[in-house]
Amino acid sequence: MAQICLLNAEIYTGESIIESGYVLIEDEKIKEVGMMEDYQEQSGFERVIDLKHAAKAVPGFIDLHIHGAHGADVMDATEEALQTMTSKLPFEGTTSFLATTMTSSKEQISKALVNAAGYLKEKNQTGAEILGIHLEGPFLNPKRAGAQAPGNIIEPSIDLFDTWHEESGGNIKLVTLAPERKGGYELASHLKSLSIVPSIGHSDAVYQEVETAIASGVHHATHLFNGMRGIHHRDAGTAGAVLMKDEVMTEMIVDGIHIAPEMVKFAYRMKGSERSILITDAMRAKGLGPGTYDLGGQEVTVDGERATLADGTLAGSILTFRDAAVNMMSFTGCSLLDAVTMSSVNPAKQIGVYDRKGSLEKGKDADIAVLDDELNVMMTICRGTISFTGSADK
Repeated sequence: MAQICLLNAEIYTGESIIESGYVLIEDEKIKEVGMMEDYQEQSGFERVIDLKHAAKAVPGFIDLHIHGAHGADVMDATEEALQTMTSKLPFEGTTSFLATTMTSSKEQISKALVNAAGYLKEKNQTGAEILGIHLEGPFLNPKRAGAQAPGNIIEPSIDLFDTWHEESGGNIKLVTLAPERKGGYELASHLKSLSIVPSIGHSDAVYQEVETAIASGVHHATHLFNGMRGIHHRDAGTAGAVLMKDEVMTEMIVDGIHIAPEMVKFAYRMKGSERSILITDAMRAKGLGPGTYDLGGQEVTVDGERATLADGTLAGSILTFRDAAVNMMSFTGCSLLDAVTMSSVNPAKQIGVYDRKGSLEKGKDADIAVLDDELNVMMTICRGTISFTGSADK
């Protein structure tokens, strides 16, 4: 039974800040969180780590939209690819995520879903935990394909979705679709009935169509501004509608490329921390540097901080979650507690795992990112196991 004690840290529980506190971890769970003045020395703990008032402990980051990292991609449909992601993502403070698919052939999507189902059943014990699957496409609008292969985009189908959901072992938690397409509202309603999050994305919907989508169950928006009809002064568009509607939680890729910093600030003023979720939408090149890579069967060139198709279309990101949170604070002036809300609390609530994830509370999974004063990741603990350590334990 793993026992870890973190001492003298500034603790961000998700709801409040403990300026000088401690966290006791026993096995995979948080046993106790409190102020140092109430701490009683523990006997028999394997690891006692004194952070010496030079670190912040925050709930581990939860990435609801990530395709790959460090050479691996969910669409590789191999155990090795998912193992790479689970082992490498703690380097950036991520402790859990949704394995996100791409618009590909029906057969390739099935293969990826079956592979993920097997991994979740047999291998999901170490590193960042896969909480389920985000099905991004193929029920999209070809007018807003972005980096999704347009030749594989199809109209929404409840029957096909049900087949895929069964193949996934019932692990699909979030579906990106263009609800304005034929059958889209019906699929959104069906997803809601299954407690799966219907998300509007890669959509050309006008304001009234977004309203109908919300009435059908849509309450999430995939990578705000990207792959959706934008804002015009005579048409609020998809982006304007989701910003105006409190029912919709909005994802943002805050790398300074997918959304201009000024527009991130604009969106934050509209949605606040309570209705925003940070994601990476990262692809396999994350962590590897410049070069040529594959994304959903399409060639992607990574040059500096930008990943693009041959025609210049942005093709996912190479953003780390730590950088997403720091950029959000820089672009908007929000606090670290606000960033925690968008990085940990909201994602957990949105996919129904807040009973065990998303905050530092007694009885929850011991998923913790330890950050230094510059918010660099010093240590990441996934379900009570130290999965990455930089300088926190030296």
